[in-house]
Amino acid sequence: MKRSIKIKGIGTYLPKRLVKAEEIDQILSTKSGWSESKSGVKERYFVGDETASYMGAEASKKAVQDAGLTLTDIDCLISGSGTMEQAIPCNAALLHEQLGLQTSGIPAFDLNSTCLSFVTALDMISYAIDCGRYKNVLVISSEISSVGLNWDQDESSILFGDGAVAVVLSKSTDGSGILCSHMETYSAGAHLSEIRGGGTKIHPREYNEQTKGDFLFDMDGRAIFKLSFKLLPRFIETLFSTTNLTMEDIDMVIPHQASASAMKIIRKKLGVDESRFMNIIENYGNMIAASIPMALFEAVQQGRVKRGDKVLLLGTSAGLSIGGIVLEY
Repeated sequence: MKRSIKIKGIGTYLPKRLVKAEEIDQILSTKSGWSESKSGVKERYFVGDETASYMGAEASKKAVQDAGLTLTDIDCLISGSGTMEQAIPCNAALLHEQLGLQTSGIPAFDLNSTCLSFVTALDMISYAIDCGRYKNVLVISSEISSVGLNWDQDESSILFGDGAVAVVLSKSTDGSGILCSHMETYSAGAHLSEIRGGGTKIHPREYNEQTKGDFLFDMDGRAIFKLSFKLLPRFIETLFSTTNLTMEDIDMVIPHQASASAMKIIRKKLGVDESRFMNIIENYGNMIAASIPMALFEAVQQGRVKRGDKVLLLGTSAGLSIGGIVLEY
């Protein structure tokens, strides 16, 4: 069922600190050029004194302005992020505070499916907007990965970057909308990408020299790619099954910016040429849930996505989950 919703505005925030591949090589004590050749990431941004709620609020202000609205027009705020600023309250409450909405009563809550959080939030809230529950919704993905990287794990530490993206979603009257969406989870891969510590299983009070690795990001990238690559063809078939669409009808594929090598193989698997495949990883790294909306923002800014275009948002996340949305932008 098509949901008549429109991405009315987009805003972004990037931390002040730009980190080039050469600096990553120095941190890892590897030869110059190694991290870029392995990851495809030339540069990314790491936070300095910024918090996730600060970044998300700054991106939100730009998104609201881009939509031609003010914060008083927003009637719901959702954090679609894979990382938490603190355990309690939810990210959305902290974003709410940063935006000066303390006494507004505007509802705020989180939707977290790690790297797919933006896609999940967009999918879930679209039904509420389409049926008239909300008029203008802020969806914000604000991610800080740099503080949780395990620099002893070269494979993952060379990939990630920080930043925030916010969008304003409203009911559409011009044909914009979600044409189809689908998500699947295969918890056989639940421990292929994780941070084990910090919750109730391994509480922060248990942090010590023996457990400190449990509080840092741990990933088996090869196993994740192997599993998701096997699932992808059938997933795409299921995603399109409620429509008359094929991959040839898609004007732009916007994938999760997982790694340069993975995206190259997936692009070929999908049979999509480079002109219809958005790749921004070399300038941003993997920004967790902010990756997909940041790539959408760049596609719009570069004129590669225009109103009326059919866009596929596609990604995988810890869980292991795979998800996608086809929208008419």
